[in-house]
Amino acid sequence: MPALYQSNLSSLPLIGRGKVRDIYQVSDDHLLVVASDRLSAFDVVLPQPIPGKGEVLTRLSNFWFGRTASLIPNHLTEVPVAAIVTDPDELATLGDRAMVVKRLKPLPVEAIVRGYLIGSGWKDYRKTGSVCGIGLPRGLRQADQLPKPIFTPSTKAELGAHDENVDFAHTVKLLGTELAEQVREISLAIYSDCASYARERGIIIADTKFEFGLDDAGRLHLIDEVLTPDSSRFWPADGYQPDTSPPSFDKQFVRDYLETLDWDKTPPGPELPQAIIDRTADKYREAEQRLTQTP
Repeated sequence: MPALYQSNLSSLPLIGRGKVRDIYQVSDDHLLVVASDRLSAFDVVLPQPIPGKGEVLTRLSNFWFGRTASLIPNHLTEVPVAAIVTDPDELATLGDRAMVVKRLKPLPVEAIVRGYLIGSGWKDYRKTGSVCGIGLPRGLRQADQLPKPIFTPSTKAELGAHDENVDFAHTVKLLGTELAEQVREISLAIYSDCASYARERGIIIADTKFEFGLDDAGRLHLIDEVLTPDSSRFWPADGYQPDTSPPSFDKQFVRDYLETLDWDKTPPGPELPQAIIDRTADKYREAEQRLTQTP
């Protein structure tokens, strides 16, 4: 189906647009979340969509929400999108990109779990020998598997700003000790379970980001997206090699291309060649197929 850079639903009030998601108010208790085909890199939304990307993100998130439901409740509801978006033309533009979710209070941190030393974690380690205040063994190489997964939270920046890695003590200041420890424990549990599942299907989840929210009773829920190519680094297990930046199924492919340009990583983002758009779309689809289809 045609790519969707931005949704425009006339029947629901728009609450806001993020880098990828458009959020509409359904009621005081429910929201409609639309995962567009927009792509962000270095916190800049690029001018062209990746066809089918939003559908992959939504289907994969729904898959992982189902797998992790025994570990933690999530924001999904049983309300079908067609019950909310009744205009047939508007409904058709959404495809599998939308979900009706509970309206919860988001926590002001991004819960990042790292199983491998890459990205900003690798940069921190080279400077300090630690990641987010967590000391690591000496002599680790880029992309090495860590002795055990670590919880390395970050702040949630406004659109266009950069998230900032913080230590666990800062998370305690934001959330309180009990909730911070709960977020850390469940994040590590989700990662361990799902990374093991993915490895059986030929994908290494190098790191990932979770988001959480609270209901009126203060109960923790998993929200937003889960273990998608947008929120995670997916590496093909058969192409993994330490001391390199491994090939990936995620938007690292686009980041690597952008790093070759004379671009200062501020808006507006550069136009992507069609070959990069097509290859990125293929990588997202392949990740979904590997993870959700029975071997």
